Amino acid sequence: MKKLVLLATAFTFSVALMAQTEPSKNTASKVTRNTASKTAGTPTKAEAKPAEAQTVPAAATTAQPATAQPSPDDVMKVNTLKHDFGKIPQGKPVTYSFEIKNTSDKPLVVENTYASCGCTTPEKIVEPIAPGATAKLKVQYSAAGVGAFTKDVHIKLAGITQEKVVQITGEVLAPEAPQSNN
Repeated sequence: MKKLVLLATAFTFSVALMAQTEPSKNTASKVTRNTASKTAGTPTKAEAKPAEAQTVPAAATTAQPATAQPSPDDVMKVNTLKHDFGKIPQGKPVTYSFEIKNTSDKPLVVENTYASCGCTTPEKIVEPIAPGATAKLKVQYSAAGVGAFTKDVHIKLAGITQEKVVQITGEVLAPEAPQSNN
Protein backbone atom coordinates (compact mmCIF):
# COMPACT_ATOMS: atom_id res chain seq x y z
CA MET A 1 0.00 0.00 0.00
CA LYS A 2 2.85 2.40 0.84
CA LYS A 3 4.41 1.72 -2.57
CA LEU A 4 1.14 2.63 -4.28
CA VAL A 5 0.89 5.92 -2.35
CA LEU A 6 4.52 6.76 -3.16
CA LEU A 7 4.01 5.95 -6.84
CA ALA A 8 0.86 8.07 -6.98
CA THR A 9 2.72 10.98 -5.35
CA ALA A 10 5.64 10.64 -7.77
CA PHE A 11 3.23 10.52 -10.70
CA THR A 12 1.40 13.65 -9.54
CA PHE A 13 4.71 15.46 -9.07
CA SER A 14 5.98 14.46 -12.52
CA VAL A 15 2.73 15.52 -14.23
CA ALA A 16 2.84 18.90 -12.47
CA LEU A 17 6.48 19.35 -13.41
CA MET A 18 5.79 18.44 -17.04
CA ALA A 19 2.94 20.93 -17.18
CA GLN A 20 5.26 23.70 -16.01
CA THR A 21 8.26 22.88 -18.19
CA GLU A 22 6.68 21.53 -21.38
CA PRO A 23 3.69 23.61 -22.55
CA SER A 24 3.01 21.70 -25.78
CA LYS A 25 0.41 19.49 -27.43
CA ASN A 26 2.41 16.40 -26.41
CA THR A 27 1.82 17.06 -22.70
CA ALA A 28 -1.81 15.98 -22.86
CA SER A 29 -1.00 12.74 -24.69
CA LYS A 30 1.82 11.87 -22.23
CA VAL A 31 -0.48 12.45 -19.30
CA THR A 32 -3.18 10.32 -20.88
CA ARG A 33 -0.72 7.53 -21.75
CA ASN A 34 0.78 7.54 -18.24
CA THR A 35 -2.64 7.60 -16.63
CA ALA A 36 -3.82 4.68 -18.75
CA SER A 37 -0.82 2.52 -17.83
CA LYS A 38 -1.25 3.37 -14.14
CA THR A 39 -4.83 2.21 -14.14
CA ALA A 40 -4.05 -0.90 -16.23
CA GLY A 41 -1.66 -2.39 -13.71
CA THR A 42 1.79 -2.04 -12.23
CA PRO A 43 3.74 0.94 -13.61
CA THR A 44 6.95 0.39 -15.51
CA LYS A 45 10.30 1.59 -14.17
CA ALA A 46 10.35 4.46 -16.71
CA GLU A 47 6.95 5.67 -15.53
CA ALA A 48 7.86 5.44 -11.86
CA LYS A 49 10.97 7.60 -12.25
CA PRO A 50 10.71 11.28 -11.36
CA ALA A 51 10.33 13.75 -14.22
CA GLU A 52 14.09 14.30 -14.56
CA ALA A 53 14.21 12.28 -17.77
CA GLN A 54 11.39 14.34 -19.23
CA THR A 55 12.72 17.84 -18.63
CA VAL A 56 12.89 20.27 -21.53
CA PRO A 57 16.26 21.81 -22.44
CA ALA A 58 16.69 25.37 -21.18
CA ALA A 59 17.05 26.73 -24.72
CA ALA A 60 13.52 25.62 -25.55
CA THR A 61 11.99 27.62 -22.70
CA THR A 62 14.16 30.75 -22.83
CA ALA A 63 12.22 33.84 -23.93
CA GLN A 64 13.59 36.16 -26.59
CA PRO A 65 14.86 39.52 -25.26
CA ALA A 66 12.40 42.37 -25.74
CA THR A 67 13.29 45.32 -27.92
CA ALA A 68 14.25 48.28 -25.75
CA GLN A 69 11.67 51.05 -25.77
CA PRO A 70 13.19 54.48 -26.41
CA SER A 71 12.97 57.05 -23.64
CA PRO A 72 12.25 60.78 -24.06
CA ASP A 73 15.88 61.47 -23.12
CA ASP A 74 16.97 59.58 -26.25
CA VAL A 75 15.28 62.09 -28.56
CA MET A 76 14.99 65.40 -26.67
CA LYS A 77 16.68 67.70 -24.17
CA VAL A 78 14.91 70.23 -21.95
CA ASN A 79 16.73 73.41 -20.86
CA THR A 80 15.78 72.72 -17.23
CA LEU A 81 13.75 70.06 -15.46
CA LYS A 82 12.57 72.44 -12.71
CA HIS A 83 11.73 76.14 -12.76
CA ASP A 84 11.35 78.03 -9.48
CA PHE A 85 9.12 81.12 -9.66
CA GLY A 86 10.25 82.16 -6.19
CA LYS A 87 7.80 84.24 -4.15
CA ILE A 88 4.78 85.45 -6.11
CA PRO A 89 1.70 87.42 -5.05
CA GLN A 90 -1.61 85.60 -4.76
CA GLY A 91 -3.93 86.07 -7.74
CA LYS A 92 -1.15 87.13 -10.18
CA PRO A 93 -0.63 84.32 -12.73
CA VAL A 94 2.98 83.59 -13.75
CA THR A 95 4.35 81.97 -16.90
CA TYR A 96 7.53 80.12 -17.84
CA SER A 97 8.57 78.61 -21.18
CA PHE A 98 10.55 75.37 -21.10
CA GLU A 99 12.75 74.92 -24.18
CA ILE A 100 12.57 71.48 -25.78
CA LYS A 101 15.29 70.58 -28.28
CA ASN A 102 14.92 67.67 -30.70
CA THR A 103 18.19 65.71 -30.50
CA SER A 104 17.07 62.97 -32.91
CA ASP A 105 17.29 62.76 -36.69
CA LYS A 106 13.49 62.64 -37.16
CA PRO A 107 10.72 65.19 -36.50
CA LEU A 108 9.56 65.04 -32.88
CA VAL A 109 5.79 65.04 -32.35
CA VAL A 110 4.46 66.12 -28.95
CA GLU A 111 1.16 64.23 -28.63
CA ASN A 112 0.04 65.79 -25.37
CA THR A 113 1.05 67.99 -22.47
CA TYR A 114 -0.84 68.02 -19.19
CA ALA A 115 -0.36 69.16 -15.60
CA SER A 116 -0.82 67.53 -12.22
CA CYS A 117 -3.57 70.00 -11.30
CA GLY A 118 -5.97 72.50 -12.84
CA CYS A 119 -4.05 75.50 -11.49
CA THR A 120 -1.25 74.75 -13.99
CA THR A 121 -1.85 75.09 -17.73
CA PRO A 122 0.69 73.94 -20.32
CA GLU A 123 0.17 75.02 -23.94
CA LYS A 124 0.18 72.23 -26.48
CA ILE A 125 3.03 72.19 -28.98
CA VAL A 126 1.11 71.80 -32.24
CA GLU A 127 3.84 71.55 -34.90
CA PRO A 128 6.42 68.74 -35.00
CA ILE A 129 9.86 69.83 -33.81
CA ALA A 130 12.38 69.41 -36.64
CA PRO A 131 15.68 67.60 -35.97
CA GLY A 132 18.04 69.98 -34.16
CA ALA A 133 15.28 72.57 -33.66
CA THR A 134 13.89 73.92 -30.39
CA ALA A 135 10.27 74.56 -29.38
CA LYS A 136 8.88 76.37 -26.35
CA LEU A 137 6.46 74.76 -23.93
CA LYS A 138 4.68 77.65 -22.23
CA VAL A 139 3.37 76.80 -18.74
CA GLN A 140 1.11 79.13 -16.75
CA TYR A 141 0.43 78.88 -13.01
CA SER A 142 -2.68 80.62 -11.64
CA ALA A 143 -1.28 81.46 -8.15
CA ALA A 144 -4.77 81.24 -6.65
CA GLY A 145 -3.86 79.37 -3.46
CA VAL A 146 -1.49 80.65 -0.78
CA GLY A 147 1.58 78.58 0.13
CA ALA A 148 4.44 76.64 -1.37
CA PHE A 149 3.73 74.60 -4.49
CA THR A 150 5.35 72.01 -6.73
CA LYS A 151 3.49 71.07 -9.90
CA ASP A 152 4.38 68.45 -12.50
CA VAL A 153 3.96 68.99 -16.23
CA HIS A 154 3.93 65.82 -18.36
CA ILE A 155 5.17 65.74 -21.96
CA LYS A 156 3.93 62.77 -24.06
CA LEU A 157 5.85 62.11 -27.28
CA ALA A 158 4.54 60.10 -30.25
CA GLY A 159 5.91 56.56 -30.35
CA ILE A 160 7.34 56.66 -26.82
CA THR A 161 5.43 55.19 -23.89
CA GLN A 162 7.40 56.90 -21.13
CA GLU A 163 6.59 60.57 -20.51
CA LYS A 164 9.02 63.37 -19.72
CA VAL A 165 8.13 65.29 -16.55
CA VAL A 166 9.22 68.85 -15.76
CA GLN A 167 8.29 70.84 -12.64
CA ILE A 168 7.41 74.33 -11.56
CA THR A 169 7.80 75.41 -7.95
CA GLY A 170 7.39 78.54 -5.90
CA GLU A 171 5.54 80.14 -3.04
CA VAL A 172 2.34 82.15 -3.31
CA LEU A 173 2.17 84.96 -0.76
CA ALA A 174 -1.08 86.26 0.69
CA PRO A 175 -1.76 89.94 0.07
CA GLU A 176 -0.72 92.16 2.92
CA ALA A 177 -3.57 93.38 5.08
CA PRO A 178 -4.00 97.16 5.09
CA GLN A 179 -2.60 98.75 8.21
CA SER A 180 -4.97 100.72 10.37
CA ASN A 181 -4.20 104.28 11.44
CA ASN A 182 -4.43 104.28 15.22
